[in-house]
Parts: sequence; C-alpha cells; structure tokens
Amino acid sequence: MPTLYYAVGACSLAPHIVLEWIGAPYEAIKVQYGSKELLSVNPAGAVPTLREDDGWLLTQCGAILEYLAAKHPEAGLAGGDGARAEAETHRWSAFFTSDVHASFWPIFMPFRYTTDDSKSARQAVVDAGHKLAAKQFDVLNRHLDGRDYILDGGRSVIDAYSFPMMRWAIKLLPGGLTEYPNVQALHDRIADDPAVQKVLAREGAR
Repeated sequence: MPTLYYAVGACSLAPHIVLEWIGAPYEAIKVQYGSKELLSVNPAGAVPTLREDDGWLLTQCGAILEYLAAKHPEAGLAGGDGARAEAETHRWSAFFTSDVHASFWPIFMPFRYTTDDSKSARQAVVDAGHKLAAKQFDVLNRHLDGRDYILDGGRSVIDAYSFPMMRWAIKLLPGGLTEYPNVQALHDRIADDPAVQKVLAREGAR
C-alpha cells in the first residue's frame, strides 16, 4: 500500500485527504521538514512525499494528487472526463501551486525576500504577501460563484488541494476569508466532510 509522508500544517494535508476519500489502504507517516527520516526518502526534505510498495517515489503536491486521481478512477476525483476536463484539472493545479501557494511564501518566510533585517522591512514583505494572496483568493471567489466545487465534474483532488491554503488564509490573512464568501463556503463544505475531519484529527491539525 502507498505511504504518505506529511507534516502538520503543510499542503501534504491535500493528498492525505484524497487518500482517505479514495478509501483504499494506505499509511501516513508524520515527519519534520528536513528530518533524517524524510531525507532518507526525499533528498529535498520536503512534503508531501508518496512512496509506493515497489519503492517508487513521487513528490510535489499537484503531481501526487493527479496521480492518485488517475490511479483510482473509481473514486471519481479527477474532475471530469475528456481533454478539456483534464486541462482544467492541470490549470487549477498550477494555479494553486504557482499562484496561491507561492503567495504565502513572503508571509511564511519574509527573510527570504529582503536583505534588510529590520522588523519594518520584514513586515513590508509580509504585507506584500497578503496582497498577493488576496488577489488569488479573489480569482477563486469569482470562479466559485454558483458552484459547489472548483471543477465541473464535482468534488475532486483540486478541492482537496485548495483546503490547506484556505486554512492558511483563515489564520494568516487580515480578515481571513470574510471578503471571499464563496471560498469560505467551499472551505466549510470540505471541513464538514467526515473523512476530512478524520484526517485533521489524525494530524492533530488546529
């Protein structure tokens, strides 16, 4: 069975949720970033990392999610059938990887984006991150108008991908998701799912 290496609070929450939605046996192992245990399977020291029984390793959240959807078509998590549905899945996976997730890096690690060690300089970086993230959640909020889920094919791995980032927004953005009611509704819809609650409890996520 597959093994997922995850860290609490990270985007690895997304494949953890998807594995639970699929319902097939799997193992989830909590690790620390850069730990010897994680480095032994992923030299980059990053999560998520997925290991199959034959030792094959897959990294990068978007790739893992799309692989799981393709491996388990019976779960119906690919977001639809056909070339356009597949393209939409790739599109939104890229959006969360390159636009939404990236917008949080200045908030998480402002020291990476300035050589000025002053508190005011780092706060300016954080503020810029807030603006970047707000722009992306506005895009998502407009897309979700009249929708229950992100893709036309119903609940998918892309909704799972959005979930940890929506949780970050609630905790880290001024006002949380109050300006994005459609995004808040998606968050609540996913958070109410029993499988998601099970995963959150297992991870000890707050």
